[in-house]
Amino acid sequence: MIRKALKILPWAGGILVCLILVLVVHIYLVTRPKAPDAHTRIMARMDIQQALTPEAGEQIQAWLYAQPGVDHVLVNPTSRIAVFTYSPLQADANDIISRCSQSLHYTTTRFVPSAEDMQKGCPAMAQSFTGKIYQLFLSKR
Repeated sequence: MIRKALKILPWAGGILVCLILVLVVHIYLVTRPKAPDAHTRIMARMDIQQALTPEAGEQIQAWLYAQPGVDHVLVNPTSRIAVFTYSPLQADANDIISRCSQSLHYTTTRFVPSAEDMQKGCPAMAQSFTGKIYQLFLSKR
């Protein structure tokens, strides 16, 4: 019995070491910081202080679409909010928003979530099963 265990032990140890090595490499590859590439998109929100008509909303939408790097725009004239996605390699949201304010003569500000909002994470995560499990582990700290 002991001889059999002594034969199996090096194989089991070797397999365990290989599995741990694969796990470490996987964690490194998934969590390492990455520079933005051509496919990276960032979403920004612009709040408009003046009241908007639907025509003004369409004008803002057309202007945003004309900016380099911007590929999708949603403007809600009722809530006076514009949301757009852009490539960080081609554009900067603060620059786009300030140029929009200058070109279209609206008072605009970029909405940036507070640190507290950022800690909450994705709103969809709070209702999901995995989100509840994540919160369970977070509350143990």
